[in-house]
Amino acid sequence: MVADRLDGVVAEAVEEPPGGLRADGLPAVLSDPDRLAALAASGQTDSGPEQVFDDLTRLAVRVTGCAISAITFVGETRTYWKSVPHLPYGGAEAWQNAVGDSFCYFAIGAGEPFIVEDAEKDPRTAGHPAIGPWGVGAWAGFPILSADGHAIGTMCVIDPEPRTWRSGDLETMAILARAVSSEINHRVSMRAARTALETSQGALAKASELARSLQDSLLPPLLRPVPGLDAAARYLPATGDATVGGDFYDLFQSRGPWWTALMGDVCGKGTEAAKVTALARYTLRADAGEHLSPAVVLQRLNTAMRAQRAPRFLTAVQATFRTTAAGLAGRLCLAGHLPALIRRADGRVQQVGLNGTLLGAFDTVRLTDTRFRMSPGDLLLLYTDGACEARPDPRKPGPPREMFDEPALARTLAGTHGWDATATIGHIAAVLLAHHGGWASDDTALLALRVPPAAS
Repeated sequence: MVADRLDGVVAEAVEEPPGGLRADGLPAVLSDPDRLAALAASGQTDSGPEQVFDDLTRLAVRVTGCAISAITFVGETRTYWKSVPHLPYGGAEAWQNAVGDSFCYFAIGAGEPFIVEDAEKDPRTAGHPAIGPWGVGAWAGFPILSADGHAIGTMCVIDPEPRTWRSGDLETMAILARAVSSEINHRVSMRAARTALETSQGALAKASELARSLQDSLLPPLLRPVPGLDAAARYLPATGDATVGGDFYDLFQSRGPWWTALMGDVCGKGTEAAKVTALARYTLRADAGEHLSPAVVLQRLNTAMRAQRAPRFLTAVQATFRTTAAGLAGRLCLAGHLPALIRRADGRVQQVGLNGTLLGAFDTVRLTDTRFRMSPGDLLLLYTDGACEARPDPRKPGPPREMFDEPALARTLAGTHGWDATATIGHIAAVLLAHHGGWASDDTALLALRVPPAAS
C-alpha cells in the first residue's frame, strides 16, 4: 500500500469521509459553513492565475515528471482552478467546473492527501467522470489548509499512465502544498491587517513609505563599478503593489580579482519575504569571499535558511568571475532559477547554467557550477521570472494576447545587438511595459554585465 511506503504521510483509504456524505454522494464537509467561510476569506474563488502559484505547479511537474499539476479551490458546488500552467487562462467562468467533475473533493473530504496509483482500477475512483477528460492514469492530491485547519483546496499532479508514486515525490508535493497554504494564510493575515490600517489614511501612507524604504534597503543603491566591465541593473515593481517584493540582485568584489553577481527571487511578498531576502543577500556576501564556487556558496545559503527555519524558499543564480586579457571568465550556478542569457558580440543569444534545486525547501540540494567565458562585445543578463512571464493587462478589452515568455525575452535581447548594458536594460524594461500595458503582475529584476568591445 502507498500508506506503508510513506510512513504516515498518506493515511489508509477509507470508504466514507469522516463527516459522512451529502444526498448527492459527495462529502458533507463540502457544505460545512466554517469551511466555506475560510474559503471565502482566502479570496481565491474566481481569481485569475498568479506567478507565485504557477511557480509551484511548474516545480511540481518538474520534480514528479507528471504531465499536469494544478492548484484548485473547492467550493460547495464548484471547483475553481487557480493554477493550471499547461492550459491558457480562459477567464474566471471557464476556469471552473462542477465539484463532482474532478478528484479534488476526495482530498477535501478526507482532510488529508488522496493518492491514486491506477484510477481505472482503484475502487474509490473507478468510473469517475474526470478520468477521461483529464486523462487521469494516476493522481496525487494534497489539501490546502486555512490557518484554522479547514481544507479549502488542493494541490495535485496527474500522470496519464498508472504509476507507483515515489515517497520522495509525495513528500515534495506535501511541502509545496504547505507553501500554497502558507501563501494563502499570509494573504488572509495581511488582508486583515490592511483592513485595520485603512481606518487611518495617515497610518497607511506611513506603512507604504516604510515598505518602500525597506525595499530600497534590500537593493544596492548603485552598482559598484567593475574594472573592465559595463554594468547596469533595474528593479521593476509589480503594478500598484505597496508590499515588499522578493526579487533582489547584487554585484560586489568577492576576493582579489574575483567578483560576484547575484540574482534571487523569494517566494511571495511582504515582511517574511523581506526577512528571507535580507538573510540571503548578506549570507551570500559573506560566503562569496571564502568560496569561489557559486554552488558551494548557494549550498551554504540553503543550510543557513534551513537552520534558521526561513519562512519562504527562493530561487537564485550566482556568477563568480574575473576579467581577463581576452574578456571575462567565470562560473555560474542555478538554484531553481531561470538560466542566464549571454548575448554574443555577433548578436547570438545563448542560455547558461544547469538547472539545480531551489533553496530553503530541502535539506539536500543539487547544485552544479557551469564555466563560461565572454569576449569583447558579449553581454550577460540575469533576470527574474517577471521578465519572461509578463501577462497582458486582463482589464483591457480585445482578444487574448500571448504571455511574454523566455523566447520573447531572448529575441528582445538579440535585438539589442551592440548596445551597452544600460541601453539593453532600458530597452527590455520598455518592451515589458509595452507588452503588459502598465499592468505588471509580478516584480522584475534585471542585471546586465557587458565586456566593452575592443577599440578599433
